[in-house]
Amino acid sequence: MGFPKMLKVRQKLSELVVEDIPNEVKKQLSSIQIDQKVKPGESVAVTVGSRGINNIDIITKAVVAYLRELGTRPFVVPAMGSHGGATTEGQKDVLAHYGITGDSVGAPVKATMDVVGIGETEDGITVYLDKYAAEADHILVMNRIKPHTDFNGDLESGLHKIMTIGLGKHKGAQYYHQAAVEYGLDRVIYTVGQKVLKEANILCGLGIVENGHDETAILRGLLPEQFDHGERDLLCKSKELFAALPFDDIDILIIDQIGKNISGTGMDTNVVGRLMSIYCPDPELPRIKRIVVSDLTPETEGNALGIGAADFCNGRIIDKLDRNAMYTNAITGLCPEKARLPISFPSDKEVLRAALKTIGFIASEQAKVVHIRSTLHLGIMEISTAYAKEVEQNHDISIIDGPNEIKFDNQGNFVSIK
Repeated sequence: MGFPKMLKVRQKLSELVVEDIPNEVKKQLSSIQIDQKVKPGESVAVTVGSRGINNIDIITKAVVAYLRELGTRPFVVPAMGSHGGATTEGQKDVLAHYGITGDSVGAPVKATMDVVGIGETEDGITVYLDKYAAEADHILVMNRIKPHTDFNGDLESGLHKIMTIGLGKHKGAQYYHQAAVEYGLDRVIYTVGQKVLKEANILCGLGIVENGHDETAILRGLLPEQFDHGERDLLCKSKELFAALPFDDIDILIIDQIGKNISGTGMDTNVVGRLMSIYCPDPELPRIKRIVVSDLTPETEGNALGIGAADFCNGRIIDKLDRNAMYTNAITGLCPEKARLPISFPSDKEVLRAALKTIGFIASEQAKVVHIRSTLHLGIMEISTAYAKEVEQNHDISIIDGPNEIKFDNQGNFVSIK
């Protein structure tokens, strides 16, 4: 069996970027006049989640520095549900991997899995809040705003979500996902978030939006009363900047790496079109027949949640699995589908051969194949020559090199896209 030849291409993506992050953080927090809302000596809990937000260490350090300028006592709260194995030390380790420690950002990291109840939503859902955050004089809610990987709505992944799933910790996250089966995850996130805004000491929010290159594109400070409209607006901007695959029909999508630092579901379900969610049906596009995954990111530490969206994978992924972390994550998020294991072979070359046998009456050399580094990196990719005519008609795609044979290393594994 032969393999298709590949073209290395560049996809044009938005270049909007924040050039001076520390200055922009200070500008945004100053613009909403939080200096009028805090007093010297008061404590401020700053939420930091477990997603792979670019520059999160720089952003956090800048937030802490500004809060210290105001005379407050900031500290970082790991705002996570089941990540880090749903343990205190595990969640601190997650932040440390992102460069966030007491020494690096200038504020202590106070981690706990304990929560307190602060009331109920109109649907009778109990609202939980991280114990340390609840004891603080103020809470600064910080998160990236982007499309959610389990559902579509006016509010998806962002400030409301981190107030719900993040500050609810493992107990809240599991409870809210169970409630979502009846009420829908979008409603649960919104109503719980609104209750947190009403009952907790929310100082302000800092919304982060990234461009298609995974770079910080927008930072925006929001007062509590601005969360609702402001987050909706930032989600629209995020979707405008969102990087997607440039083709609707793909026979085989090759992904070099998946992991929790790439997406909460290892690979961004909005990119690959496989939500695998009991909350929302899959989108019509893109239509991908087979997904092949080569490896896990080191940062995910064996948590391969999302591997269930793949049809084939390299056997080294199975060897690296931290099943406890993945299963805890999958059960908490009510997504056991995303922890299913695909067919595996010892090398990527064997994996690709098998995948090509399952796409129908298509000669392997003529298959429509797309090879990407990860779903976060869609600026540079390799595509098979079957897309040549589509490339000619698409002004957002330019050819860098090729056509060339698919590159394998000495072990028969793909040479990663750079």
